[in-house]
Amino acid sequence: MRTHLLRIVLDQAWRFAAEGNEFYLGVGWFVTFWLLATLLCWLWIGRHSGNWLEAALSVSFWLFVPAAAMTLYWLQPQWELLQDGIPIFGYGFMMFVGFSVAAWRASVRVTTIGQHPDIIWDMLMWALIPGLIGARAYYLVRHGSPEFATATGLQKLFAAIALWDGGIVFYGSVLGGAVGIVTFCRLQRIPIVPMLDVMAPSLLVGEAFGRIGCFLYGCCYGGACSLPWAVRFPPDSLTFKKMLEKGQVTPDDPATPFLHPTQLYSSLAAFLLAWILSRAFQRRKFDGFVLALFAILYPVNRWLLELLRTDIDPYQSGLKDAQIFSLLLMLAGIAGMYYFSRHPRLTQTAAAPDNSARRR
Repeated sequence: MRTHLLRIVLDQAWRFAAEGNEFYLGVGWFVTFWLLATLLCWLWIGRHSGNWLEAALSVSFWLFVPAAAMTLYWLQPQWELLQDGIPIFGYGFMMFVGFSVAAWRASVRVTTIGQHPDIIWDMLMWALIPGLIGARAYYLVRHGSPEFATATGLQKLFAAIALWDGGIVFYGSVLGGAVGIVTFCRLQRIPIVPMLDVMAPSLLVGEAFGRIGCFLYGCCYGGACSLPWAVRFPPDSLTFKKMLEKGQVTPDDPATPFLHPTQLYSSLAAFLLAWILSRAFQRRKFDGFVLALFAILYPVNRWLLELLRTDIDPYQSGLKDAQIFSLLLMLAGIAGMYYFSRHPRLTQTAAAPDNSARRR
């Protein structure tokens, strides 16, 4: 439960030490570990895909991170942010991992609808940026942020995009990402519904990793729990801060009371749903089946989890935002399943398009 997983020390290459609740890693160790992880990912993807060049392209954008770290190490700029080392936020790191894994899995699936895997990497920014804007904008409008409210000038912009500190809403990301994907598909003349079928399981993979980030940060916490797996959050967590504001803990308490780890419940459920949708994609009888199944199943999971969460107060009706959206999404999913089944069409191909044709 660390907001900062570690700090990368720029003035030392081989530092490896823990101090208090933080772990310090020299830039040399960081680059070594990162390159090793990238190599293992390349070997794993290449072995399973059979295309080593394609696997290299899939992991190549990961190399930007160690390149940036080494550049800062050599230049040693006198930036206030870097004086104590570059913080690696648990929330942001898990978002990065989830985004990478989700995109890779989508690039494998997309070949079954006659598209080259590169189309997913071309579409990434169209899905990512609108998705993050939607998720962050909804959070700021609905829940607010003290840092954002008190900031001025450029600091306000910085506070608005401070995703590494948490503060995004999943349904906002779904709406924003869907707009980006639909726009990209229309511009590229790609069938929209089959592409959304491809992306639905990956959306839940990203959700699963993102909820682990929520656990590290301390947002989306649950109510009191006496089960063996109950958790307590330390004073430097968001959970403790929020409960302190509500008078549920005192400044002298060593940690929060034992709570439901709703973030981990959500992560496990998302991994399970991602697996179910992936299997459903392989056996789908018509376009739109996986998309509609996602819209039906995810709201059930989310509704139940909201009953355990205590970080957000419900409306006077007794319902929370997520429960209202879940109900609407489920109704849309049922209607979509009916419509797609009455107008069946299956976009499928035995092999991916020729690589050379894609790159011309």
